[in-house]
Amino acid sequence: MKKKIALITGGYSGEAVISYQSADNILHHIDKSKYEIFKIDISKKGWFYTNEKNEAIAIARGDFSIENQGEKILFDIALMCIHGSPGEDGKLLGYLDMIGLPYTSCNAAVSALTFNKRHTVAVAGLSGIDVAKSILLYNTDPINIDEIKALQFPVFVKPNNGGSSIGMSKVLEKNDQAITTAIAKAFAEDNQVLIEEYIKGREFTIGVLRNIDGEIITLPMTEIILKKGRDHFDFEAKYNGETGEITPAEVSREIAKKVALTAKKAYQVLGCSGVVRIDFIYNVATDRPVMLEVNTVPGQTKESLVPKQVLANGWTLEEFYTQLIETALAQ
Repeated sequence: MKKKIALITGGYSGEAVISYQSADNILHHIDKSKYEIFKIDISKKGWFYTNEKNEAIAIARGDFSIENQGEKILFDIALMCIHGSPGEDGKLLGYLDMIGLPYTSCNAAVSALTFNKRHTVAVAGLSGIDVAKSILLYNTDPINIDEIKALQFPVFVKPNNGGSSIGMSKVLEKNDQAITTAIAKAFAEDNQVLIEEYIKGREFTIGVLRNIDGEIITLPMTEIILKKGRDHFDFEAKYNGETGEITPAEVSREIAKKVALTAKKAYQVLGCSGVVRIDFIYNVATDRPVMLEVNTVPGQTKESLVPKQVLANGWTLEEFYTQLIETALAQ
């Protein structure tokens, strides 16, 4: 009998548009001979499944079931595809834990931790992983411009919670107006803002997962190369074709090994599960990778990096999604 998969998409943030694209790509590549897929849209309007007759059926939240044409359907597992809240920040995962429904991503506690960029780098830094110097601002507190100017510029200003680089800016100089404008842009997305020193180096991102045998493995990493006129990897650069990407990255074995080992260490230290994508700057001054952040529900669109890394690893996307599902079910 086919396992029933709840492919959960949507979300409450601006990343929902990417989530829908990810879900569509997964639907195109998942093994339908093994799995019966039900796309569940979670938004502020409600939780719904749309059936073959284009009828929107509300999810029964007591057990996350649906009643479709007289049949009650309970799911075997949730395939997580929400980028941002409430999927990537742990809220929905805590609910799934409460009702006993397995899922393919990190657990609620790890997701909540890694959704907060400052908390993530604090834990990683304590474990010996290199991280950038940063300042955290709260929208309830006054902004100390002099404290910010004490950082080494340029700096990145970004929402502390969230993903897809929404609300991020790069401030090149210690200019009060530029700093306050960037902070306001980030506060429009979150009530906490992270200001992080720029590190000169090459930008890499790498998929990490635990296979069904329990081994932590890394995918071939990608180097992000900004096109002319772009100075940082923001939302527009990611999804409007304004970057160059090389997968696998053209690097020495030594650099590839250092990034992969650091990524595996971060995955283990943070307690990750499922597939995550970890972003690094390879510091040219220290010859060491510096961890920037962890994405616990990385994009699965045609343009997303993890699917490209999966293919570069010699897997099909169908094999990859099967492994994600079966590993989660085996835990």
